[in-house]
Amino acid sequence: MFVRRLTGSIAVVAAAAFSAAIFAQGAPGNGGGNARSGPAAGGVVGTVDSVSASSFAVLILGGQKVTVKEAPTTEYRKGTISIAASAIAKGDSVLVLGIVSGSTITATRVIVQTTDKEVFATSLTAGVIPLQHGAPSAEKQVGQIPANYSQGTGTIVSGAEANKATGAALTNYPGGIVDRIVMLSNGEYEVHNIGVNWPHHIFVSHDFEVVGAD
Repeated sequence: MFVRRLTGSIAVVAAAAFSAAIFAQGAPGNGGGNARSGPAAGGVVGTVDSVSASSFAVLILGGQKVTVKEAPTTEYRKGTISIAASAIAKGDSVLVLGIVSGSTITATRVIVQTTDKEVFATSLTAGVIPLQHGAPSAEKQVGQIPANYSQGTGTIVSGAEANKATGAALTNYPGGIVDRIVMLSNGEYEVHNIGVNWPHHIFVSHDFEVVGAD
């Protein structure tokens, strides 16, 4: 199922159907570094806005643009079926997984939507608050926040763990940019989300179910 917010001509897509493709792929994650380290595994969902020879741009919630850099090793899929890089086109709804640095992602995997019929809903249904420069971030919590959670703690993960946690977070809260995933001391994951005013932290259980956000 796809969840899409239309803002003018901009569509933000979160694909629950992406999950199976994400979960079936990727090497085991490696722990390493403090939760405030530099570029790390993450991703984004959105709509392809433009395509060039070695990169493409994705529009996300609020009209923000993310640059996706492609590499010879980048994998392209439509669902679970491999496709060529040249198949990526303007207007495609995509999930991009890779190494995130600010608003740039060096892609390891690009997954295009597969359903013929989309089910529409808005990001606001999930409570996502678009980025408003100069406005304070919303202060609210939903669901379960791990006891004794402290921002900036934990171990950054990559590989399959990062992919699964990213997919779960973006399916439930589409519109931001996941720029790192941290394993907490209780075995759950904190998915760090930027580019929105809320949520900034999405909590995912060890079996990759979203349990809370703040």
